[in-house]
Order: sequence, then C-alpha cells, then structure tokens
Amino acid sequence: MSQLKYEQAKKRVRELKIFYGHFIFYILVNIMLFIINIMTSPGSLWFIYPLFGWGLGILAHVTYTFIFSRWGSEWEERKIKELLSKDR
Repeated sequence: MSQLKYEQAKKRVRELKIFYGHFIFYILVNIMLFIINIMTSPGSLWFIYPLFGWGLGILAHVTYTFIFSRWGSEWEERKIKELLSKDR
C-alpha cells in the first residue's frame, strides 16, 4: 500500500471517529435534556429547540463526512491523474 493511500485512509478514519463521537454526544445530551424537560416543565417541551438546532449541525457533519469528504479525495486523485496525463 502506498504512503498516500495510507494517509488518506488514516484521515478518513479520523473523520469517522470525530463524527461518531459528535453523534453519540448529541444523542446523550438530548436524552438528558428531554429528561430534565419532562421532570421540570412537562407542559412546555423546550427540549425540541436544541434537538433541532443541534440536529442541523449533525446534518451538516453527516453531509461533510459521508458525501463531500469522499467526493473531495476522489476528485483530487482524478484531477491529479488528468493533469499528469496532459503533461506527457
């Protein structure tokens, strides 16, 4: 395996690890907020505001981690090969 492929795989693993940590933290904090909300003021469901607000951040992180990140590295490799073939 080339050093470049190894570095790309290492970067990908790091991105996934960060995403999964962020997602687990999101779930745990929002469960805690739900419990606090139900115990203190069940008539007003305020926990949905941070749930949806932070959820937008999670959605952005999903988009970057699973769509743009992979597209970016593949595009870079194709572009490098294209430019190298033009130089020949």
